[in-house]
Amino acid sequence: SLAWGGGQRRFCPSYPFRLFHPLVCRPRATELNPEFRKMVQISDSLAWQLVQGNTSFMKKVNGRTKRSGCVKFSVERGNVKSLSTYKYSGIANSRAADVSCTDENRAVLTTKTASKCATQPKKGSVTVPLNKHFAKTDKTIRSQVQTNFYRPDLTQDVLAKYSVCYRANRIAKGVTKPIPVKKGRGTKKN
Repeated sequence: SLAWGGGQRRFCPSYPFRLFHPLVCRPRATELNPEFRKMVQISDSLAWQLVQGNTSFMKKVNGRTKRSGCVKFSVERGNVKSLSTYKYSGIANSRAADVSCTDENRAVLTTKTASKCATQPKKGSVTVPLNKHFAKTDKTIRSQVQTNFYRPDLTQDVLAKYSVCYRANRIAKGVTKPIPVKKGRGTKKN
């Protein structure tokens, strides 16, 4: 027989129904429960209740005044406004839309697909390249987000984020000049 420890298996006569000792060779979850591989669908609001206070994407920042308190930001994919709220959450909502800049100074619209790919989240999103001029891209975003009743409440936020990405990409390409920063009214030094 093999020695104990090091993850080695050993025959255990005290367990007649199990071939190996439970501390050395644990049964897989699928062996204990054959229904383990089936995913359970929960509502978006319940998912938000589970995630809202405990997520690795949340960044808390103290407000500028006593009244504003703590502001919660989120850096998750699918969150258009980067705010940690139920409306904008890319994790809790089954439908989410986001615009992001790529390395080639272009923008991409990412939307979540149906929950057929619940076990493989990477396959559960569709990316649409936004390469055309601004008016055509505006129409594309509206058709993807608003017209087909996907998330009409996010249309203005997605368009606002795209306009920021579009301007940043044009500055990076050298087509337009950056907006000059206004100098404050400081005291003159003599």
